[in-house]
Amino acid sequence: MFGKLGAPELILILVVIILLFGAKKLPDMARSLGKSARILKSEAKAMKEDGGQTTTPAGPPNDETPAQRTIQAAPGDVTTARPVTEPTDTTKA
Repeated sequence: MFGKLGAPELILILVVIILLFGAKKLPDMARSLGKSARILKSEAKAMKEDGGQTTTPAGPPNDETPAQRTIQAAPGDVTTARPVTEPTDTTKA
């Protein structure tokens, strides 16, 4: 049924897509699609690396040393990630 797509059929499909979405929005759509693909790829790579490491369960947190978290600017963006320390609660007696 769809096995024989030649050049005329592909050109017709491209013309229909341009008419539906407009030539102005197509670069933005392609850019966002590429960005999403890069994020997905980096997250899959991070999951694969995390799966290969064995971790031991941590005990209860020590009150003297605050735990660190990593805040990321965007999902998958590891270039701007930075560790931060949690604020300590000074209201406890």
